[in-house]
Amino acid sequence: MPTQIKQIDDATRGITIFRVEGDMLFEDAILLGRIARDTHEETGNSITIDLADLDFLDSDSAPILKRLETEHGFEIIGTEIFLQTLVNAAEKN
Repeated sequence: MPTQIKQIDDATRGITIFRVEGDMLFEDAILLGRIARDTHEETGNSITIDLADLDFLDSDSAPILKRLETEHGFEIIGTEIFLQTLVNAAEKN
């Protein structure tokens, strides 16, 4: 499934949420980072990236998202599903 990025602005709280759905590949992560940084610069809003509806995250995208969190202070939420999937896979082996 192609990546879909939905932007939700909450001007009252000064937050912009990017809800990501589908598969995230390297190019998608780069684009998301650019959009999030531009939005933060233009609005001054805090940025939250919601990955709860993501079906697939490739290994090249993960470091990009981590940098957005550590270098730019963006909040990443919704990753619990990935952790649970890893635990389930480990238990099967």
